[in-house]
Amino acid sequence: MSGEDRARQGVFFGLAAYLSWGFLPVYFKHLGGALPTEVVAQRILWSVLLLAVLVAAARRWSHLRAAIANPQALKILTASALLIGANWLIYIWAITANHVLETSLGYFLNPLVNVVMGVVLLKERLTRAQGIAVALAATGVAVLAVGAASGLWISLALAGTFATYGLLRKIAPVESLEGLAIETILLAPLAALYLWWLSARGELAFGGDAQLTWLLAFSGVVTATPLLLFAAAARRLRYSTLGLLQYLAPTIQFLLAVLAYGEPLTRAHIVCFVLIWTGLGVYAADGLRRAPRRGRGAPATCPRS
Repeated sequence: MSGEDRARQGVFFGLAAYLSWGFLPVYFKHLGGALPTEVVAQRILWSVLLLAVLVAAARRWSHLRAAIANPQALKILTASALLIGANWLIYIWAITANHVLETSLGYFLNPLVNVVMGVVLLKERLTRAQGIAVALAATGVAVLAVGAASGLWISLALAGTFATYGLLRKIAPVESLEGLAIETILLAPLAALYLWWLSARGELAFGGDAQLTWLLAFSGVVTATPLLLFAAAARRLRYSTLGLLQYLAPTIQFLLAVLAYGEPLTRAHIVCFVLIWTGLGVYAADGLRRAPRRGRGAPATCPRS
């Protein structure tokens, strides 16, 4: 297959992944009959089953066992599992509580939080363009904090938990499929215990309404499919191309929040988003300029919500 064909496939897979993530709020809005905590627990358990099938299909059981037997990998993945679980819970609660706008802001902030964490924790050097981008985003957050701070914690929590999660997965000595499988396996006992507790109290939504039950069971597919599409895109596209595609998901969520769900867009929100979008423009332009020197490098991060 030619390089042009691979790139065309990569764009298709990348668009499919980020469109899926962008429209996730529509799916989770239909799960309003279940507690956000149950949605997360169901998502974990059904993801375990689906990932087991994928590991078996890829014949990677030996890789999975090796990763589990690695104390360093297991320690890091335990921490990353708790972070991604918290990220999922905050995200789903925010969607059901009509804070889609704040979730989009969180994932717009995520790339810039990654830059800050790289400088602070990994001692990476900040370029002038990155410094400008981070300063613009920080100004936007400050404006929102003063003008409409009620939901700002959601955006910061989503960006912070996922940026920290991404950092841990960056240093974890394990491939993406095995890593996600181990994370869900680690969370599965807590999820199963919580669902049992809900059932004992008569508060379990699963098994009540047929449509809601099927939607909850499908949550494993909703979780894993965009990740697989993203992985396929990452193997075929340049860093800069995938880095630009990642802004598609929060843009869709922003439009859904304002146009479909009628969430209030205050003046503070507008100023904040304009400053962050400007910062992301500077950041993306700098990435495009540096791309020829980095070649195919590491792909952009993916919002695993």
